[in-house]
Amino acid sequence: MNSPEIGTVYLEDMKPGMSRSLSKTISEREIRLFAELSEDRNPLHLCEETGSRSVFGTRIAHGMLSASLFSALIGERLPGHGSIYLGQNLRFTAPVRIGDRVVATVTVERIIPEKRRVVLHCEARVGETVVITGEATVLAPSRA
Repeated sequence: MNSPEIGTVYLEDMKPGMSRSLSKTISEREIRLFAELSEDRNPLHLCEETGSRSVFGTRIAHGMLSASLFSALIGERLPGHGSIYLGQNLRFTAPVRIGDRVVATVTVERIIPEKRRVVLHCEARVGETVVITGEATVLAPSRA
């Protein structure tokens, strides 16, 4: 099923404050698949015993698993198809646990039309808790 938000928002149609969100519940399956794909098999993510001895008291999801939702948003929704990721900075502020529903949002902060660049504020939350914050710079598709 296609979401009406999936596709392309051209540079000429963007305005500061425009945003798109995506949510995903992080399950055991996602953690295992991400560990396999990324080659990050840190026991903190995969072993109950290791997780229980950590500062979190339990296993947690890879930070980059939740952060990958920003890539999905940029590539599919804002700017969407035809965009090129140029840079990203992230700060991980709280853990994501198995079963948490992560809501990731990108919001247009600044448009640099002469360079076809857009700076997006990136934020991910679990409930009211901010788990990731940062900024992405993207080369946006243009009608020109």
